[in-house]
Amino acid sequence: MGHSNSTLKGSLVRGSTEKRPTCDSRPGMWEFQSVCAPDPTSAMALLSINELPENILLEVFIHVPARQLLRSCRPVCSLWRDIIDLMTLWKRKCLQEGFITKDWDEPVADWKIFFFLCSLRRNLLQNPCAEEEMKSWNLDFNGGHRWKVESLPGAHGTDFPDLRVKKYFVTSFELCLKSQLIDLKAEGYWEELLDRFRPDIVVTDWFAPRADCGCTYNIKVKLLSADYIVLKSFEPPPVNIQQWSDTKWTEVSHTFSDYPPGVRYIHFQHGGKDTQYWAGWYGPRVTNSSVTVSSKMARSPAPSTSQPETTQG
Repeated sequence: MGHSNSTLKGSLVRGSTEKRPTCDSRPGMWEFQSVCAPDPTSAMALLSINELPENILLEVFIHVPARQLLRSCRPVCSLWRDIIDLMTLWKRKCLQEGFITKDWDEPVADWKIFFFLCSLRRNLLQNPCAEEEMKSWNLDFNGGHRWKVESLPGAHGTDFPDLRVKKYFVTSFELCLKSQLIDLKAEGYWEELLDRFRPDIVVTDWFAPRADCGCTYNIKVKLLSADYIVLKSFEPPPVNIQQWSDTKWTEVSHTFSDYPPGVRYIHFQHGGKDTQYWAGWYGPRVTNSSVTVSSKMARSPAPSTSQPETTQG
């Protein structure tokens, strides 16, 4: 591995033990004035930072934020690039951040990509549990007495399995559908990550009927290209629930794996209506929806230099 000219400079000045760090104009350079020696005419002592053992440099890099490592440190020189590209470093960072445990034994195709997928992982749907009323949702169909937010368990209903969920959205006697469009690049996922590694995309939703009224539940999720062309979709048949059925909450789950390259958006839509055309809100109830990009990759790609785009924070 190559070495750069990165150096530590020490000039000796009488009468103090203070060390004052200053920055050279070149990347990766630091100058330290050591003022602890008695002879002000001592020659400048030069020590290359790259003469430190590589395991020490690795230990330093483990404590540098990931994006700063790739944007600021990796371009400094070939030595730093090669150390920062070591899978050992990214596995250590995964352990440091709690993404894995010390006894982790599952295979990982690329630890760098795995680290960023773990750090980005979250529910990409906004306001999934109706805590902010209808905020962030597009009301594609708003029939009957329109969408409404109610508190759990609701009339003729049951509590949600997760007691942290307090509210739900409820539909009416004509079709009610609402949706969100997720921009994956805006959420931090860069193009090569999506096209080369194609991490699994996991969709979940929860619905429940009222005991006293039949209803129909619908869900449709589409993976879209930059031009909004459908590349893959999940669209199961509507679920029809009879009157006086069990009111328990039911989870719907689907995982998109090994989908075509080019995915840039995810369109999530769900809802339904009651089947007895009763005035009010007797249709299916929905809450706790989620769309998550998993840390699991659909295939094992060849070694890659894929990096996060510099526009992402």
